[in-house]
Amino acid sequence: MIRFAFDPDWMITVTAPFMLNAFAAGVCIAVAAGVMGYFTIARHSTFAAHALAHIGLPGATGAVLLGLPVAAGLGTFALGGALVIGALGKRASQREIATGTVLAFATGLGLFFARMSTQASQQMQSILFGSIITIMDAQIKGFAVFDVVLLAVLAIVYRPLLFSSLDEQVARAKGVPVGAMNLVFMAMMAGVITIAVPAVGTLLIFALVITPAATANILTASPFAAMVTATLICLVSIWGGLVLAAMFPVPPSFVIVTLSTLFWAVAKGVDALRK
Repeated sequence: MIRFAFDPDWMITVTAPFMLNAFAAGVCIAVAAGVMGYFTIARHSTFAAHALAHIGLPGATGAVLLGLPVAAGLGTFALGGALVIGALGKRASQREIATGTVLAFATGLGLFFARMSTQASQQMQSILFGSIITIMDAQIKGFAVFDVVLLAVLAIVYRPLLFSSLDEQVARAKGVPVGAMNLVFMAMMAGVITIAVPAVGTLLIFALVITPAATANILTASPFAAMVTATLICLVSIWGGLVLAAMFPVPPSFVIVTLSTLFWAVAKGVDALRK
């Protein structure tokens, strides 16, 4: 029989330095995932977002094999895969084919690298499922810098990116550089994947990038409100998951995913009752 014993000293755990780092990382991840999650759904690119995390897998395992930082390898492969998908898939239907092809090759390459090194094989669980409580100060600074760059780029391309996301054909007819917007979006998404994977891993990335945005779309009507709401839902999921993981012996990534999914399920249920 499985028992989840309550930890009476959970407050000590929550205020520990490693948990404070996790809370700070949660803010950075929530901002990036919340903003980009809306565009991912609007552009019908949920499969591409999910695939990018797996495309980064060979970069992560390859980095371990070469003795390099895991994040550097993950980010390099995710960005490379994003640019290839963006270049080959100029339309939504083409992106699905390009994404599937790149994903299949990257997954095989990741397993190949993992088999070549015992250390890389041991790192697989952390890469697949994440470990937000092991995030260091230097990583948080990197996350913060990425958020600033992401918001700055988004402020510049917001209108054409939003237009091409909501109606690609009309945007193309109006002279919006849809191909360039696709590349910009995929590059930004690769960055978001790189900073979100340490929290929940490549297998559960949907819970931070897609699920909060899907919940926000149910609750709000405007793009900006949806982005803000998605960010808040993502942040509550991360912080709530960390607190509950300190109170009970459960993995933080599991609780984060569960909370994010519960928020979506409740919003979906309430919305169904209103109709």
